[in-house]
Amino acid sequence: MQHCYISSSAGPSVKVLIIEDHPIVVSGCRALFAADSDVELFDAPSLRVGREFYARYKPDVTVVDINLPDGSGLDLSRDIVAADSSAKVVVFSMSDAPVLALRALEFGAKGYVSKTGDPVSLRDAVYSVARGERWLPTSMVQEVALMRVDGNNRMAALTDREVQILRALVRGMSMAEIAEEIDVCYKTVASDCATIRSKFNARTTSEMVRIASELRIV
Repeated sequence: MQHCYISSSAGPSVKVLIIEDHPIVVSGCRALFAADSDVELFDAPSLRVGREFYARYKPDVTVVDINLPDGSGLDLSRDIVAADSSAKVVVFSMSDAPVLALRALEFGAKGYVSKTGDPVSLRDAVYSVARGERWLPTSMVQEVALMRVDGNNRMAALTDREVQILRALVRGMSMAEIAEEIDVCYKTVASDCATIRSKFNARTTSEMVRIASELRIV
C-alpha cells in the first residue's frame, strides 16, 4: 500500500522516497518532516516496491534502508544511480561503522545516516543532498576520507556479506547461527570467514574478530 504525506505549500515541493520496512521507523521519518510544508513524502516497504515507486514518483531524494527484506539497500542504491545518474540517495543504517558509509558512497549514494544518531541528522542529510551536497555525520568524515586515500585498506576490500558475517561474529554468534540468520549454507559462511581471514592477514577467527572490532565494523 502506498503511504504519503503531501505538503500544503503552494510552492515547489521536495519529493522524498523512504524505502524502509519498519513501520515505526517510517512513522518517525514522517514526524521528522511533519512541520516542513515543502516536503512530499512517500514510503515503500521493500526493494521491489522501492524500485516501482522510484520510477513512478521520481523523488528528489531517496532514503534507503541498508537491510531490506528482499535484498540489500546498498545494491538498490547502486542500481538506482546506475539507471539515473541524477539520483540523490541517502543510505540509512543501524551501523555507525565508517566502512559502511564508505561503501555507500562508492555505490553512488550522496549521504549516509546512522539510525543510532540524532534523528535530526536525517532531516539535515535530506536537505543537504537535495541541494546537491554530500552529507556524512561529522564523526565519520575524517575516517572515511582516510579510507578513500588508502586504496589497500582492508575494510574497503570486504563485501557486504563479509561485513554482515563479521558483525555477527563480534556479537558472539556461531557460524551455524549466522548461516541461519542470513539464509545461506554453513559452508558458505565458513568459506567467507576463510576469505576474511586472508584479507585481514589473521591466523584465527579470534584474531579476525579483534581486528574487526578495532576497525569499528560493529
